[in-house]
Amino acid sequence: MNALSVALLSLAMSTDAFAAAVGKGTALQAPRWSEALRTGAIFGVIEALTPLLGWALGLSAASYAKNWDHWIAFALLGGLGLRAVFDGLTKRAAQAPQKPSRHGFWLLAVTGFATSIDALVVGVGLALIDVDIVPVAAAIGFTTFVMVTLGVMVGRLLGAVVGKRAEIFGGVVLIGIGTAILFEHLSGV
Repeated sequence: MNALSVALLSLAMSTDAFAAAVGKGTALQAPRWSEALRTGAIFGVIEALTPLLGWALGLSAASYAKNWDHWIAFALLGGLGLRAVFDGLTKRAAQAPQKPSRHGFWLLAVTGFATSIDALVVGVGLALIDVDIVPVAAAIGFTTFVMVTLGVMVGRLLGAVVGKRAEIFGGVVLIGIGTAILFEHLSGV
């Protein structure tokens, strides 16, 4: 693979994570750069590890992962999104909405994994064409780190616009990403 191909692949693998990060940023109380960098690091590491895992699985699991990756991503992102929407709708009107200043590690890790399942399948595919996986995985992880960090800060700006319904907005974004992944795979787009 040439450098342009690696760059385009890295960008493509990070777009779902960017969209999820925007949703995560809207749900936070004015996230700082330190939180954006933390979120970017969690997503970036996961996004770098999944193609390595896919590479290791190789040929034996390629068809299984390809047949189920979109359903797993849809279920994880849909579940997280429904939880966020439910939490946003069930807060009492008299209660002032208190946005957290940061998300928990496990919530970010599950979201990061859900948006990186496609990178697992890419890793399997790259094993078939004998690509040196380490620099490709590093490029995917670094690009995701940058995109997610920026996404959280974009979400900060959007959070001010959507106000108290930011949690609902973030949940809808996650559900939308999961649905888009499912549609893309089922329709063959």
